[in-house]
Amino acid sequence: MRIDEAPKLVTVFGGSGFVGRHVVRALANRGYRVRVAVRRPDLAFHLQPLGNVGQIKAVQANLRYRWSIDRAVEGADIVINLVGILKEAGRQDFASVQEFGSRAVAEAARAAGARLIHVSAIGADPESASAYGSTKGKAEAAVLETVKDAVIFRPSIIFGPEDAFFNRFAAMARLSPVLPVIGGNTRFQPVYVGDVAEAIARAADGKASGGRVYELGGPEVETFHDCMETMLKIIDRKRLILNLPWFLAKAMARLVGWLPGAPVTLDQVIMLQRDNVVSDDAIKARRTLEGLGIVPHSMAAILPSYLVRFRPAGQFTRKGEA
Repeated sequence: MRIDEAPKLVTVFGGSGFVGRHVVRALANRGYRVRVAVRRPDLAFHLQPLGNVGQIKAVQANLRYRWSIDRAVEGADIVINLVGILKEAGRQDFASVQEFGSRAVAEAARAAGARLIHVSAIGADPESASAYGSTKGKAEAAVLETVKDAVIFRPSIIFGPEDAFFNRFAAMARLSPVLPVIGGNTRFQPVYVGDVAEAIARAADGKASGGRVYELGGPEVETFHDCMETMLKIIDRKRLILNLPWFLAKAMARLVGWLPGAPVTLDQVIMLQRDNVVSDDAIKARRTLEGLGIVPHSMAAILPSYLVRFRPAGQFTRKGEA
């Protein structure tokens, strides 16, 4: 880069969330200027220490309002869309956020002449019985229809210090003698958030092929039940893992899934009936982390670093241990 050449500007939609903060850090470390487009910029101050003074700026944007998207994308060289929801709440529904919103971001990126990176999820399929999976699949189709050289990433379940998966069940295990699990035999391929962020940053650098869908998974494929056993071993607690039958899980979801803060929705139960792993086609075509030159971190290497707080004695060695 020449001395008189300004660093490229990247607009990151959803940059204040769990994955977003890691993406913003990876981009800032590379010297990009980062514009974080979020619904509540006043709640994004935690991103400021991730870069130099003035390098990271939060702006207001809502994927349900096209004018705010255009404003957030204006002047950007690269656009990254990380926005997604696991359950609907009020006006934040799957169709408006994941389908309409993704198409709007793609159209804005095309109009600005910006490179587009879109983050979806393994299981995205327009024909999915799940509203989440269906709208994710329709969003991918809309993105590639609008920006043919867009890069799409489909991660499996993402883990890391602020995740809502292992942290949630570890907190439950601290209080309850039983861990209820829906879809205990469903296979996951948990991927470290830092590896996902690095893949996105490499795509921003132009190191990922446009018009392709990459599937991101970690080095281990484990069932939901196995993931819980791994977590319990790390936090040094013995708990009964109770695999709920599908009919009971669906009945429970219908009964309480509509409540705010419900533990599970019917749509999530439907998603859990399908394995969440990298496909053989993606592996053969090297549309994976390894294909991008990234060696994925294992759960054993990362989980203890943040689940330690759920151990009976926290970070301290228990009595009787060496």
